[in-house]
Amino acid sequence: MLLGLTTALVATVCFGFGAVFQARGARSAPRADRVRAGLLAALVRSWQFIAGTLLDIVGFALSIVALRTLPLFLVQAVTNSSLAVTALAAVWLLGARLRRGDLAGILAVVVGLTLLALGSGRPGRDHAGPAFHWALLATTAVILLATLVLVRRAGNAAAAGLGLLAGAGFGVTSLAVRVLDVSGPVAVLTDPAAYALAVGGLGGYLAYALALQRGTVTAATAAGTVTETFGPALVGVAVLGDAARPGFEWCALTGFAVAVGGTFALSRFGELEGEPAEPSAPHRDAESEPAVPPR
Repeated sequence: MLLGLTTALVATVCFGFGAVFQARGARSAPRADRVRAGLLAALVRSWQFIAGTLLDIVGFALSIVALRTLPLFLVQAVTNSSLAVTALAAVWLLGARLRRGDLAGILAVVVGLTLLALGSGRPGRDHAGPAFHWALLATTAVILLATLVLVRRAGNAAAAGLGLLAGAGFGVTSLAVRVLDVSGPVAVLTDPAAYALAVGGLGGYLAYALALQRGTVTAATAAGTVTETFGPALVGVAVLGDAARPGFEWCALTGFAVAVGGTFALSRFGELEGEPAEPSAPHRDAESEPAVPPR
């Protein structure tokens, strides 16, 4: 358990700092209202943007270790708390200012994760029947179809709906990592979970990007956080056999709720460039802030 918890925490730090480095790198590129080769070239030339991307890759690799060795409810709560790291890193690197609600959210994340770690038991199974694997892939198809429907709407309701779909996509990715058959190359290539992992991740990014175009960052990120955290956690407990330590169920449940609540309170940091963390922050330039892709 120690290895899994360590990798999850380090992955969280990577995700949190990766978002901030990508934000700084994106600011160095010229503002554009569409994706162009020149903009992409400018991002590639930015060491900060590259560093942020590499941190995301390292974080994802580490989260795979955690997902295979820890209960899903613990991993999802820990990695989603990267918003707390992002908030603190934004103060240090972007000159953002934390509000009282942000400080309360960070404190809740720390307390919640501590209780959750104390109450977590051994992980359940790392395999499931073929029907479960196919169900994951079918879920990604539903997510993509629902995204095509909601993309025609605007406003915070549409943003929240797309955020929920994004969270579902990322949640499917976590479940697919957990049950993926890694016994050999042929097993991976013939496993529907492998394709659910890829489609779920890409579909999640697409839905989240579309959500940011239709409503506030808070609406999109908060909705996604709830789905991405609670969905895999419930499936892990109900289907894969994840459980809390005997006699510590109250500790795990309380810690999970507090940690998710703290992350929810920090949801405005889910997209650093989507809306300013603090209008009066001295280092922000509203005229030159392109969007940064989410985790």
